[in-house]
Amino acid sequence: MERRSFFKTTIAASVPIAVGGILDSLSSLAVAAEKQKDDQPAGSGEKIIGEMIYRPLGRTGERVSVLGLGGHHIGRQKDPQVSLHLIRAAIDGGITFMDNSWDYHDGDSEVRMGKGLRDGYREKVFLMTKIDGRTEKAAAKQIDESLKRLQTDHIDLLQHHEVIRLEDPDRIFADDGAMKAVVAARKAGKVRFIGFTGHKDPMVHLRMLEIAEKHEFRFDTVQMPLNVMDAHFRSFQHLVLPLLLKKHIGVLGMKSMADGMILKSNVVTPVECLQYSISLPISTQITGIDSMDVLRQDLDLVRSFKPLTLEQTKALLARTAAAAADGQYEKFKTGNHFDDTAKNPQWLG
Repeated sequence: MERRSFFKTTIAASVPIAVGGILDSLSSLAVAAEKQKDDQPAGSGEKIIGEMIYRPLGRTGERVSVLGLGGHHIGRQKDPQVSLHLIRAAIDGGITFMDNSWDYHDGDSEVRMGKGLRDGYREKVFLMTKIDGRTEKAAAKQIDESLKRLQTDHIDLLQHHEVIRLEDPDRIFADDGAMKAVVAARKAGKVRFIGFTGHKDPMVHLRMLEIAEKHEFRFDTVQMPLNVMDAHFRSFQHLVLPLLLKKHIGVLGMKSMADGMILKSNVVTPVECLQYSISLPISTQITGIDSMDVLRQDLDLVRSFKPLTLEQTKALLARTAAAAADGQYEKFKTGNHFDDTAKNPQWLG
């Protein structure tokens, strides 16, 4: 992407988009998604197995559950045994995508996940975790610590975590940067696929993709907020998602409810939030599941899932437009509540 085009695009990110413009964008997304399907090998599209929907993960050749089990939430239970039961119940329910991070609950989320994946459960899942290190040394150390906690000899997907600053891509791709350790880990068989995550601004995601292209590197996945509020404010959906579809990069959605913040608007329900995100052309929507009640609700939604129609989408976006206009319910974009690496700069190395 040329720098002039890059900054023209990112300036537009701060401008609220009218509902009509959003619908035009959704139509463009639908066209891009169909083009991506056409480019895939025969038999590699969406499948329903049992009561779970499985979608292709970009160009990786993998297929993952449309719901991903959020790693932060499975570390919140006071009793670790409750977490283990929740992990296995999710897998038994058809959820294969496991989300985690080196820093969640000081590593305890990975420890709990590792225990939950014993007894043959590891072979049933697509395991993802994230690292914060921006230097080769810090990244290599965190990768090995994650492998040990997760009790596995390889991670299916390793992602650079919290790419939220404009300088993060430069640090990651520097000569002594984290990417060097991640690529080495892939070569050694410790990692299969490579991606990155971030929640702050689509401009940072676009810059990460731009810097990667300059280094002749193409990510396998990108994780970002995709929800009914994002559609109106500094939108990853409008600015990043089309590019990922064009490049056949696996799309990992997150923050469908922003850890409950979006629900405080009182204009949308949990089911509507999740249904909207899953209706987008994504591989999986990672969602916080911290109880059996939430797990059952989410599995029920998938069991009866039908993509939102254009009219349903129009009504939902119209209802959320005013509340979403200034980002007050997406504080991960406008504040530092979710910026754990900012609060713990030593993790970056």
